[in-house]
Amino acid sequence: MPSPRRTATAAALPWAAWAVLRATGTERGFPLVPAISFTPYAALTAVLPLGLALRAGSRPAAVLAGAAGIALAAPVLSRARPAAPLPAGGGRRVRVATVSLRRGHVPAAGVVDLVRAADVDVLAVAELTPGSEALLRAAGLDRLLPEEHVLPARPGAVLSASGALWSRLPITGRGAVPGEFEQPSAVLDVGGRPLEVVAVHSAPPAVSPRAVRRWAADLAALPSPSAAVPQVLAGDFNATADHAAFRSLLAAGWTDAAQATGQGLAWTWRPLRLKVPRLTLDHVLVGPRVGVTAVRFVPVPGSDHRSVVADLALPG
Repeated sequence: MPSPRRTATAAALPWAAWAVLRATGTERGFPLVPAISFTPYAALTAVLPLGLALRAGSRPAAVLAGAAGIALAAPVLSRARPAAPLPAGGGRRVRVATVSLRRGHVPAAGVVDLVRAADVDVLAVAELTPGSEALLRAAGLDRLLPEEHVLPARPGAVLSASGALWSRLPITGRGAVPGEFEQPSAVLDVGGRPLEVVAVHSAPPAVSPRAVRRWAADLAALPSPSAAVPQVLAGDFNATADHAAFRSLLAAGWTDAAQATGQGLAWTWRPLRLKVPRLTLDHVLVGPRVGVTAVRFVPVPGSDHRSVVADLALPG
């Protein structure tokens, strides 16, 4: 029978392995990619092997468990610290919001109430269906945000693969970013200057190796930030800051609006009928020419995602 000290060392190994994967960004494939989303929970529970090591009187096990806990907690807690101030910009303020319609089942009234109450300028919509689109229009979304760019689901795709941008600002150009789901992009006229916005909806990496490959391809296909034109990526990335693929976007020059304001730990998704788990899957990313002045998270009745509402400052 293993001694208590050996048992304590063995108990610390899963947390140590998790810490190595997170620190090196080497999580690959299924199930490691979806599992790494739960790093905050791994950091929180790292006290368990540490307590077992202390009880067993095993110094090596305590050092291993303690080091793993620190390595897991440090990047998680850093997201609650505001980043260096972003350029405030001297131009127009624009308010961008995300919403996920839960395969078209979210009541239209709640979405329209969000747009009206938050005074949203640009709304990035994921999991739109023809039925939910018709209900949004009937509820008055077009009157609040008269400009639109809706991409219907491709033949053979699920109906909720559609995506959309609705805007109070004039849309002067329309395009799309390739991906598993429809991701409309638009150029907005902001006081005579362009602003590029993409409604992001990456494939979820949750169920199979193939799903992970599609998710990785979706994130890799997102545009690179430009120093020439203000840019925004907004929506459901199905990725957290613990994913190496998401951190690659930040390393390329994108800034997470929530992290910039010290709210990187705020959750945006949880199962509709459960309190946990809570994950940060939705983001507003801004390019180097866009400032962030405020971010808040707004529940949307019937959705399993909270809306990310970001106040952005464009260059003058």
